Amino acid sequence: MTTTPSQTVGPFFHIGCNKMMVSNLAGPNVSGTHITIEGLVLDGDKNPVPDAMIEIWQANSSGKYAHLEDEQDKLSAPEFRGFGRTATDQNGRFRFTTIKPGSVPGLEVSIQAPHLMISIFMRGLMKRLVSRMYFPGESTNTSDPVLNLVDPIRRETLIARAKENSPESLHWDVILQGKDETVFFDI
Repeated sequence: MTTTPSQTVGPFFHIGCNKMMVSNLAGPNVSGTHITIEGLVLDGDKNPVPDAMIEIWQANSSGKYAHLEDEQDKLSAPEFRGFGRTATDQNGRFRFTTIKPGSVPGLEVSIQAPHLMISIFMRGLMKRLVSRMYFPGESTNTSDPVLNLVDPIRRETLIARAKENSPESLHWDVILQGKDETVFFDI
């Protein structure tokens, strides 16, 4: 038996995924701090990637996921999606509006700092890239079990920056390779 050749991801997201794009995860009645996350997807030469797709998964402001398997005794938020997907524009830009997630349990008794789980799809990739985005100034970043697996010098690639005079507006870039490459995880 012969296997079929592998295919790369993309670049036709707009054809098959337009109906599934959701960049606003939280309506106005969802409790929590409403935030906007903007960023760029850049290649190793810092050129914009105009045909990438970014997915985010996150907990609500109480630290509970919008998933049946999350049986934590925490407040759920029925109007909160917990999942978003958007494509980059011609300049490599993406944008999400959501809420700041609460902390979630880690392995054993650890607690994870508030974060977004990120998947990146684009042409030339055989499988998605997986990363995380953490929040600036979060005291639990120092004890987050996943963030602590990352070399301290590279951790800053996972922490968003607050825009000047607007703590609810965050900026986080994805750099695909090179000196400032974003940390990606094998899963």
